[in-house]
Amino acid sequence: MTKFSSSGGAKKLVNVLRQAGITNDKVLSVIEQTPRQFFMPESLAHKAYENTALPIGNGQTISQPLMVATMTQLLIQHNCSRVLEIGTGSGYQTAILAQLVDQVFSVERIAQLQYQAKRRLRNLDLHNVAMRHGDGWEGWRSKAPFDGIIVTAAAAQIPDALVEQLADGGVLIIPVGEQQQTLTVLRRFGDNIEQQRIGDVRFVPLVKGELL
Repeated sequence: MTKFSSSGGAKKLVNVLRQAGITNDKVLSVIEQTPRQFFMPESLAHKAYENTALPIGNGQTISQPLMVATMTQLLIQHNCSRVLEIGTGSGYQTAILAQLVDQVFSVERIAQLQYQAKRRLRNLDLHNVAMRHGDGWEGWRSKAPFDGIIVTAAAAQIPDALVEQLADGGVLIIPVGEQQQTLTVLRRFGDNIEQQRIGDVRFVPLVKGELL
């Protein structure tokens, strides 16, 4: 796992996450060590360790740390090694995953965000990430199957392509819905699908087809 220096703000954030129910020490350690301010505009860097989502441009946000921690904790408890991320965005969730699993494959529809995220990950010496400019609804079929898939935008319904690209026993973490969104955990066992609803959430929509 890559080591970065942590700050007082990062330590306070980890305490907030613990109090909110995050129990996985690996997840908490990586969040403490990852400089969230690198993943947002300089004008917002002073808010980097607040437990809130923040705008990153192009109508997108860097997710609330509690949501990043929650989704990551749900994912890695299934011992995933090859993970598909839908919605690279700022690259913050990507960086967290890259320190916890063997390989991350990340798809982003906005080329500018993808470029910025790639540069940030390179600067942080995280090299186990492959990136693709594409439609998140379609996943990354040529790299499938994946032990885990994490979606950082809300889909109106669960994309069939993502379910098809799950390995047997694989787990999909995804916010589902439009006005009312629910964080959902889906597991695939052969042709059988199990779903668990975790709770209400609020994400930007997972846009279909449109590449920028």
